[in-house]
Amino acid sequence: MEPFRSVTGAAAPLIVDDLNTDQIMPTAWLHTAKPNFADGLFGYMRRRPDGSPDPAFVLERPQFRAARILVVGRNFGCGSSREHAAWGMLAFGIRCLIGYSFADFFRENCLRNGVLPVALPQAEMDAFAAQVVSVDGAAPFTVDLEAQQILCPDGRALAFAMPAHERTALLEGLDDIAQTLKHADAIAAWERHSSRPYLQTPIAGV
Repeated sequence: MEPFRSVTGAAAPLIVDDLNTDQIMPTAWLHTAKPNFADGLFGYMRRRPDGSPDPAFVLERPQFRAARILVVGRNFGCGSSREHAAWGMLAFGIRCLIGYSFADFFRENCLRNGVLPVALPQAEMDAFAAQVVSVDGAAPFTVDLEAQQILCPDGRALAFAMPAHERTALLEGLDDIAQTLKHADAIAAWERHSSRPYLQTPIAGV
């Protein structure tokens, strides 16, 4: 997993509540041996019925085609536990999501793939979202995980909370297996000296 420390760039506003994982990554883009997750991200929302790009959709607008920060609404990523939705974010280049709230499965999938989900309190989020819409991609935002703050073009710094173990995992680029392997020596020592003899003693006849 690629470590996450900070990201600077345009913040694309997609402030819609209850966007689900099928809307984020439609199944039509998953029926091949080598899916194009970047192309499938918001696959139907980004296109007209004839398949051509819809210039009205935020990620098809010129200033947001390389957006690395996506600003979203409430309960983002609801629906199924489809991990492909997080893979699509990463494939497109989005490393940070900022919103009111995230569905639990989707949030966990983001963290396990190096995408930072930031939830702000409503009053702060309202003001932040208004600034994102007003700036309209003309000035960059910075999300700094080490400092746990969002730096806005108007000079404001918004602090955000992040559990210590999740912050460490993102900063060091550790998925669940890598975090476990950091304790390999302690695990091996416990196995050698365990009070549970069945871990060490062969069972007769086996």
